[in-house]
Amino acid sequence: MTSRYIAIDWGSTNLRAWLYQGENCLESRQSEAGITRLNGRTFDAVLAQITEGWAQENTPIVMAGMVGSNAGWVNVPYLPCPARFDDIGTQLTRVKENVWIVPGLCIDREDNHNVMRGEETQLTGAYAMQPSAVYVMPGTHCKWVRVSDGVVDDFRTVMTGELHHVLLKHTLVGAGLPEQTDSPEAFDAGLARGLQSPHLLPRLFEVRASHVLGALAREQVSDFLSGLLIGSEVASMADFIPTQQAVTLVASPSLTARYQRAFECVGCRSQTLSGDAAFQAGIRSIAHAVAK
Repeated sequence: MTSRYIAIDWGSTNLRAWLYQGENCLESRQSEAGITRLNGRTFDAVLAQITEGWAQENTPIVMAGMVGSNAGWVNVPYLPCPARFDDIGTQLTRVKENVWIVPGLCIDREDNHNVMRGEETQLTGAYAMQPSAVYVMPGTHCKWVRVSDGVVDDFRTVMTGELHHVLLKHTLVGAGLPEQTDSPEAFDAGLARGLQSPHLLPRLFEVRASHVLGALAREQVSDFLSGLLIGSEVASMADFIPTQQAVTLVASPSLTARYQRAFECVGCRSQTLSGDAAFQAGIRSIAHAVAK
């Protein structure tokens, strides 16, 4: 495929855009004009600005992320799981001439109500690059996903990243702390605590008590808390991973390293994949279907 097309990752707080000619990225741009930061501008105006000079006649633009949410440009329906990866690229919602939004995925069962928007594109690329039965996608809302034969069967969401931010910035756990420093030792200590005792609620106040009593350095609270939360997450989600299956971690290297450490501690094999590379591979494959 040699056609020109534009790929957009439009989230809540940031916007990224790539201009492609076939598999080759000609140029990339980024902006802080996420869907919650439009500052009175229309979605159309922001899109025109980020793609200025790129669009030629009939150049398709494919967008993924929160731009398709109920707070975005158009509320794009979710595809219910189980859903084939091939179906994602054929169920796009047209916003205007040559502009489409990728659908999210959902699960609506009595035992599991879940949605993802944006991660489905990253997941599509991850499966193409590194097929796996289980993906863990760390971030603000960590996704645990089961896949079989090109079908997304099930997924869960764990709010580990957001909980870390909220506890550190808006509760007594982080009140009055100095600037935080990296501490692998503090992370490992928190990780061990979380893996040993995944029942998180009784442990949270201990984080504050530990630094108040001098058992934990005040500048290492962030890493200890990160370890505690990730350890609790991995321990509580252990049954989600089929026996003897390796986990593919899809995120930035800094995040995958933390989760890989946790999986090592529980004897689970894991491999890593760049979240950015996976997203771009996914949105390229979806855009190819449009541009043909």
